[in-house]
Amino acid sequence: MSTMTAHDDMSRDKTSEPEQAGLFRDLVRRRRAELNESLDQFAARAVDRVSGERVTRGWIHRLETGKTVTPPEVRQLRALAAACKLPLEQLQDAAGSQFHGVDPLASGSTEAKAYVHKLDRLPADQRERLLRLIDSLVPPEE
Repeated sequence: MSTMTAHDDMSRDKTSEPEQAGLFRDLVRRRRAELNESLDQFAARAVDRVSGERVTRGWIHRLETGKTVTPPEVRQLRALAAACKLPLEQLQDAAGSQFHGVDPLASGSTEAKAYVHKLDRLPADQRERLLRLIDSLVPPEE
């Protein structure tokens, strides 16, 4: 039995305090709509390539409809990142915000955090040029 299946059984009757804003829920729901996929199609691709763990259709449905779910672990986040065709970091940030109240950036944007991870891979001179470009488009706050 996969971890998510085991969590599914535990989460059905569990009551908890309302989660933080549904950032993770909205990200998954919006991305599935953008991909124009049914719940079955999306769930079929929600497989962690490292562990082989799957996220069930039922768990995704409960997440999208705002029902109580057990917060996903990294294996489930990797599976959902594969289904969403998004960087793992973007899902980690959204899940951290929704389930644990973590706000990695003051902007609250999961996309911004994903860009920050990419910036770390650029050489220093390219990061500096990119910062100057951004400053020319959006002046820095004082």
